[in-house]
Amino acid sequence: MYGIVNKAIEGLVTTNFGEEKWETILEESGVDHDVFSTNEIYDDKITFDLAIAASKVLGISVSDVLIAFGKYWVLTTAKKHYGSLMETGGETLKEFFVNLPNFHSRVMLLYPNIQPPEFDVEYISDSEMKLKYFSQREGLTDFVHGLILGLGEAFDIEVDTHLIQGRKDGLQYDEFLVKW
Repeated sequence: MYGIVNKAIEGLVTTNFGEEKWETILEESGVDHDVFSTNEIYDDKITFDLAIAASKVLGISVSDVLIAFGKYWVLTTAKKHYGSLMETGGETLKEFFVNLPNFHSRVMLLYPNIQPPEFDVEYISDSEMKLKYFSQREGLTDFVHGLILGLGEAFDIEVDTHLIQGRKDGLQYDEFLVKW
C-alpha cells in the first residue's frame, strides 16, 4: 500500500491518543519505519501489523481499529489529500456512490501503481442500497464499513450499514446493506 495509508493510521492515533501511543504502537508492531513517505509503496503487512498493534496498545478490537480508520480516512485523509475529488463526487451520499468508479480512476492518476478496489452498487430505494466491495486485498471489510460510516458523516446523514455476506462465506467480494 502507498505510504499515505500508514501516515493516515499515524494521524488517527496521534490525533486521538497522542504521539506517545503512536510510538508504543510502532514498537509493538515491529515495523521498522519512523516515517512513511506518502508516495512510496510499502508491504501490506506493515499496515496490518500497525492495526494489530494499535488494537493491543489501545485495548480495542482490530475490527474497531479498522472501522475508526475508515471513518478517519474519509473525514480527514481524503478531505486533505483528495478534497477537490471528494467535492466532485456528488452533493448527496447516493450521488457519491454513483460516481465512486470515477473517483478511483482519478486517484489512479495520482498513484499510478495503486490497486484500487471496485464497487458495485444496487439501489433498492432512494435511501437503501447494496454495495459490493471487490478487492485484491483481504482483511479490509471493517475498513470499508468505516468508510461507509465516514461518508455518512461527511454528508451529514445518519447511515446504518452491515455486512450481508462476503469472503467469509466463500465469495470473492463483501456485500453491505446501506440505509440512510
